Amino acid sequence: MSVAIALFTRDLRVHDNPALTAAAREADRVVPLFVVDDALVPDRCPPNRAHFLAAALTELDEELRALGAELVVRRGAVADVLDEVIAETCATSVHLAEDVSRYSRQRERALRRNPDIAVHCHSGSVTATSAELVPSTGRDHFAVFTPYFRRWSAAHRRTPLPPPRSLSVPKIHSEPLPQARDLSSGAPSPQLHVGGESTGRALLRDWLDGPVSGYARDNDDLAADATSRLSPFIHFGCVSPTEVVRRVDTATDGGLAFARQLAWRDFHAQVLAARPDAAWSDYRKRVDAGPDDEQAVAAWREGRTGYPIVDAGMRQLHAEGWMPGRARLIAASFFAKSLRQDWRVGAAHFLHWLVDGDLANNQLNWQWVAGTGTDTRPNRVLNPLRQADRYDPEGVYVRRWLPELADLPGASIHRPWRADVDPQDYPAPIIDCLGS
Repeated sequence: MSVAIALFTRDLRVHDNPALTAAAREADRVVPLFVVDDALVPDRCPPNRAHFLAAALTELDEELRALGAELVVRRGAVADVLDEVIAETCATSVHLAEDVSRYSRQRERALRRNPDIAVHCHSGSVTATSAELVPSTGRDHFAVFTPYFRRWSAAHRRTPLPPPRSLSVPKIHSEPLPQARDLSSGAPSPQLHVGGESTGRALLRDWLDGPVSGYARDNDDLAADATSRLSPFIHFGCVSPTEVVRRVDTATDGGLAFARQLAWRDFHAQVLAARPDAAWSDYRKRVDAGPDDEQAVAAWREGRTGYPIVDAGMRQLHAEGWMPGRARLIAASFFAKSLRQDWRVGAAHFLHWLVDGDLANNQLNWQWVAGTGTDTRPNRVLNPLRQADRYDPEGVYVRRWLPELADLPGASIHRPWRADVDPQDYPAPIIDCLGS
């Protein structure tokens, strides 16, 4: 009987999983395999993502058991583990999701070195592959988002795939499902939310049933907390981005604005696929960074810059392992443009804490803010006070995360220095007030 391996990486789901579907169609038996890669854990796996991953693997195993299978877990170098599984099962092919990071490309090259296995990569992590959206200029990627979005919006998308009706797994040993402590030695954010496919699909259903309709109006309203919270589920592939785009009504303002965020994710994936060095090198060179300031960096990380809108976002990051998009932009712009610190330092801090820390999206958003990326206005500065007045006009968001300022009324919370707040309770601004 023929055997194929479905190697789960960033597609921890059974619904609309092209790699799993292809393996099930091709072979009589399928090995649903997840490899705990020694190259990544525990030292290189941030604690928030480790806790989310452990929960996602548990839910994936539950979904597979409903199909008559179970998740096979092994630990080691991915290529070495594949060799072992091939020897044990006589598998002739492996199917996995495409990815754009340097690590994933190295993993794919290592898998292809085995002449006894056919390696098939499937587009399951983005809604439109780079090859489908080639610019007419002949370049290998779009350098500006707006023309990319026009092409993305018109692109054909496949119909989401149902889960296989059933799966038959050959007899093979599996290690226990990993617990978070097996994946990372650090402590997670105290208010971290975790889940997997079933949790993510329920969240998507609730989001599409109503809240998405107000997304265009409310997504930047920090007090409203009007974002979907789906980003960790999309990052880990617990929810298919293709299915999300197919299900959202882009004829509405809210649906179109929400789909646009998924297009940004695909855009950044295309840029990183073409320029893998952009993960840690300037996409476009600029020379306006200031000298390293360890005290300023520490204040920013700890949420004590003296600018409440910045500090509220950083405290939410540490408490939840997540921030709304507007808070990310404000905090990143303050770091890169106001403090004039190296964007790579800030990006690394975000990657450590964000449960949805996606290499392409995180790094290239930071470059956009820093003026080294794809922004057509590289000198853009997001003034934190103007951002606070616009997106948290009554100070509700800041009050939620800075209880020491909770007694300041309304918008006055954004300028505590005017209220003679004791620096022992909340620090004075670490740089001159911007437009105060």
